[in-house]
Amino acid sequence: MNLRDLRYLIAVAELRSFVQASEHCHISQPTLSTQIKKLEDRLGVQIFERNNKRVLATEVGEHIIATARRILKEVDHMQDLAETARDPLAGNLRIGAFPTLSTYIFPALVPLIRDTLPRIRLILVEAKTEELVRRLKNGQIDMALLAMPVGDDFLQTQALFDDEFLLAVAADHPLADANHIRQQDLSGQQLLLLDEGHCLRGHALQICRLNGAEEQQDVRATGLETLRQMVRAGTGITFMPRIAIREPDQGIRYIPFQAPAPSRSIGLVWRKTSMRSRLLDEIGRLIVRAARQPAT
Repeated sequence: MNLRDLRYLIAVAELRSFVQASEHCHISQPTLSTQIKKLEDRLGVQIFERNNKRVLATEVGEHIIATARRILKEVDHMQDLAETARDPLAGNLRIGAFPTLSTYIFPALVPLIRDTLPRIRLILVEAKTEELVRRLKNGQIDMALLAMPVGDDFLQTQALFDDEFLLAVAADHPLADANHIRQQDLSGQQLLLLDEGHCLRGHALQICRLNGAEEQQDVRATGLETLRQMVRAGTGITFMPRIAIREPDQGIRYIPFQAPAPSRSIGLVWRKTSMRSRLLDEIGRLIVRAARQPAT
């Protein structure tokens, strides 16, 4: 048994396919199958149930897979410790962010990291909040930009900046000439919102409930850019975080709210066991700088 075989095992478990796992691991499917079968023979148990349509872990296989994950996590931790000791501002850095933030902050953040931390090998991950938390806890990413608060005893957080919401309306909408809008002015309005799983949807629904607004039920969007196009087409109005706003934006008016304006708090999240405190401090500073740059 070796670490390579454990990585094969986890790939099959996550992808539930020997073909996809072999492609992910860059080996042939027969080789992968042979290595998994050898591992099962050595342990004397069946790890996977196989047929032509699916691959499922057996009950004992689930426990073995969980143990393999813990082993590889500790191995990666050993490598991180050694690499950090040699140079705390070098090595791989895996940063995650959710889609309604990553699209707008990564383009500004990447050149800042490249110029300030030239020995860092940056790996960017875009996923929804629940998936980012899972990857953080599994050691698959090093840190993530998430909406605060994040309640998890395994994770450490640092608030970085507030991202104010503005109301996006078409240029010919009755509200388009307003210089400011009060939250209570949303009463009776129907707003376009993102699909399930986006944390921005949760923020928007909370604002709607507090102010008597409703979600437009006949349509949802999978991303902010889709929402932007729908507003431009006159389909409806929506909330737009300031970090995503482009001025001028033909066909759209972004109306600020009177204080206190609704907003989301963005923070950096990492495992409490991380040994990269110096790098975390530097990345946090660069993220704040990137957030202050205008969207392009």
